[in-house]
Amino acid sequence: MQLIIGKTRNIFRRLTAALLLIVSLAGAGLSSPAFAHGERNQEPFLRLRTAHFYDVKWSSKSVPVNGSIIITGRFRLFKEWPANLPKPDVAFLGNGTPGPVFVRTESYINGVPAIQSAPLELDRDYAFKFVLKARIPGRHHVHPMINAQEAGPLLGPGEWVTVTGSHADFKLPVRTINGTFIPNLETWGLDRVYLWNGLWFAIAIGWLLFWLRRPLLITRYLAVTEGKEEALISNKDRVVGAILLASTIVIVFVGYVVTDNAFPRTIPLQGGRASVEPLPFTPGAVKVYVTKSTYDVPGRSLKIEMNLTNEGPAPVQLGEFLTSNLRFINASVPAAVKGLDPNYPRDVVPVNGLKVSDNRPIAPGETRKIAVAATDVAWEKERLTSLLNDPDNLVGGLLFFFDAAGNRSISNVSGPMVPVFTAETVKG
Repeated sequence: MQLIIGKTRNIFRRLTAALLLIVSLAGAGLSSPAFAHGERNQEPFLRLRTAHFYDVKWSSKSVPVNGSIIITGRFRLFKEWPANLPKPDVAFLGNGTPGPVFVRTESYINGVPAIQSAPLELDRDYAFKFVLKARIPGRHHVHPMINAQEAGPLLGPGEWVTVTGSHADFKLPVRTINGTFIPNLETWGLDRVYLWNGLWFAIAIGWLLFWLRRPLLITRYLAVTEGKEEALISNKDRVVGAILLASTIVIVFVGYVVTDNAFPRTIPLQGGRASVEPLPFTPGAVKVYVTKSTYDVPGRSLKIEMNLTNEGPAPVQLGEFLTSNLRFINASVPAAVKGLDPNYPRDVVPVNGLKVSDNRPIAPGETRKIAVAATDVAWEKERLTSLLNDPDNLVGGLLFFFDAAGNRSISNVSGPMVPVFTAETVKG
């Protein structure tokens, strides 16, 4: 009988192993590589009403391993910050990439080294710059990013950057504060890492094997049910446990002393906060008051009716509407078209642009009612239409106005978005 049970168990184990192997191979065959645009999974209110990035530039679209790219630009923390998110009192400048394919060697906010987190103010603009050193070959999507405590990552627009060469050639040389030169920080000290991890792994395996050498579940269960728990641990077990405990304490102490003597000068993790002043406040030359905003569901079009009051010294035209990294350009305003860098990623510049009902320049002191339409399939592709199902369905963005000399002024625009199912044409 026991022989039959044993053979049945062996057959069952083999069938289970074969099934797991088949499932694993099928999963590997059906899986596809992950590409980019993970920001599309973020809630629309995060992308519409937190950080708006503009004037973003990538110094190059192709770089070899060990080469560097520089990313610059500006961002404005939106005035109508979502009420359910903490304010950006602790924020950190980062970069969004598919893993550690680059090493950030420099980063600045308004010229201040952005090594630490800093409090940032709403409705203010900040200039950023960071330098990335290429590490892993491939084609990677690279974003500027603000990490706000308890609000998560706020991503800017992304650009594809191709890294050529071999990862084996990557080097990250560093000279420490005491003059020690480290030829490659990526591999420095790995011998110690392998040594200590290997030591503790060996101790753990030895401890497990010590207990696995005897009958386990059934025998011990019967001993517990019969009230013979004391018989489960022998004097030999106690001696081995005491030796292991003493050995662990000695190893930790000796390791600390040796490491402290080898590296007497260390820098602890920094927990302080930097202080970064925003750029000088420049009020928008145009005051914006939204009277109506709708999203035409079948037409995939956001339409906004608003009153614009020009409080500046020169006539201006509405040239661009920016929201959630999408740039809707008014082709009727030459300064807006000229301001679009030919190398800017085209997947965030909708081809239909921005339609404005009245493109005549708004004179100083004049108030004019206009309607705009931002129409494109990008609303669906970027998954921004899920905002329609959100109880806080407010749209937010930046309006860029230009005068005849090409000078630019930026104003906030925000209002509740109501879904409609009847198309309304805005001619421009």
